Amino acid sequence: MSAPTESKREGSLEAPTRHPLNWKDPEFYNEAALLKEMERIYDICHGCRRCVSLCHAFPTLFDLVDESDTMEVDGIKKQDYWKVVDHCYLCDLCYLTKCPYVPPHEWNLDFPHVMLRAKAVKYKKHGASFRDKLLSSTDTVGSLAGIPVVAGVVNAVNKLPLARGILEAALGVHHNAKLPEYHSAPLRGRIDGLLNRDLTATAAGRTRGKVALFATCYGNYNEPHLGEDLIAVFQHNGIPVTFADKERCCGMPKLELGDLEAVEQAKNVNIPLLAKLVDDGWDIVGPVPSCVLMFKQELPLLFPDNPQVRKVQKAIYDPFEYLMLRHKEGKLNTDFKNSLGNVVYHAACHQRVQNIGAKTRDLLQLVPTTTVEVIERCSGHDGTYAVKKEFHEISMKICRPVVDRVKKSGADRYGSDCPMAGHQIENGMPDGGLPQHPLSMLRYAYGI
Repeated sequence: MSAPTESKREGSLEAPTRHPLNWKDPEFYNEAALLKEMERIYDICHGCRRCVSLCHAFPTLFDLVDESDTMEVDGIKKQDYWKVVDHCYLCDLCYLTKCPYVPPHEWNLDFPHVMLRAKAVKYKKHGASFRDKLLSSTDTVGSLAGIPVVAGVVNAVNKLPLARGILEAALGVHHNAKLPEYHSAPLRGRIDGLLNRDLTATAAGRTRGKVALFATCYGNYNEPHLGEDLIAVFQHNGIPVTFADKERCCGMPKLELGDLEAVEQAKNVNIPLLAKLVDDGWDIVGPVPSCVLMFKQELPLLFPDNPQVRKVQKAIYDPFEYLMLRHKEGKLNTDFKNSLGNVVYHAACHQRVQNIGAKTRDLLQLVPTTTVEVIERCSGHDGTYAVKKEFHEISMKICRPVVDRVKKSGADRYGSDCPMAGHQIENGMPDGGLPQHPLSMLRYAYGI
């Protein structure tokens, strides 16, 4: 492929424009048309190669090119195109941080959306394995594994080497992968003891001063302390907190599987409930970046004409984004009781691509005698990618530079906005301390 001319670069310095996905159109699932578009995209990526360090999708593509007879994309067998798809976990970093050819550039390159289309075509044609369906059914697994007694048994079994060997052989879940723990008392079961209903909302800037917590399936079943810490921090700042009457998984695991119909089913449960809360004057926050991104970006791109989706999109915030918006208006409580010391903070990919800036870093740096070192590199987890037998070792290789940075820092604390990324880092540091979520750090700094 020849190098792009200067005229072809025109528009590359403009803000990226994301086009909606027309996934309801039958042509979206035309495999021949998809393969033609994949070849076009692969050829541009091969001629550029700026994204080689982001994940394993790009090294896979470039190896296929370099090992082909022509050493060009036309030398790759079409069936090998899917090897690249398997390694893309839709982090969006290539689109938003590296690629000079995203729209409005005339080449209109959106690598993640082509990968998502490929995943959807693959799912429509072949379905998914029992393992992949199970791993992406977070509500079902969480509710079953969270049953009293069952939760304890599941957590104990997941730590036994023999059991993990059987699990790997039977389901393809890698024996060294860090698996989440389950709680018999989910966050929703603790609501009454957590909420201060005497607080009065105070608007500041575009924040209305009261929030509805989208707990997320992970925050509800696996790490309920995330929601507890968020509630404690927000209420300490005089912000009333409530919950939706019910919620489903945000749909991100099914999106990454290519099961767009399941994404729509989750949307049909969540969006009306969240839109009603917005109508009632509540803003929305969630403790897991992927879930917030789902409502901020993915659902609006899948359902661009749905007014309720747009309403929720405008009202949902990352927790630290929300608090820093309040700080800008002088409404953040800065009476911190404890220093955090030296913190190594991993910025989660799905938070970075929200285009909100380094709000977590900025807030933690407000704590006296606290320093924050930021790592802007993928941990390689992706929710399910890191636990699969065929991808786990690759995911740990992706995470190795992050682990090395944490090890060399000698920091007092480390953690990530993405709790799963935090545990992925922990998995590379068998002799290191446990990760702490920034919300937990902030709660400690407040002394509450």
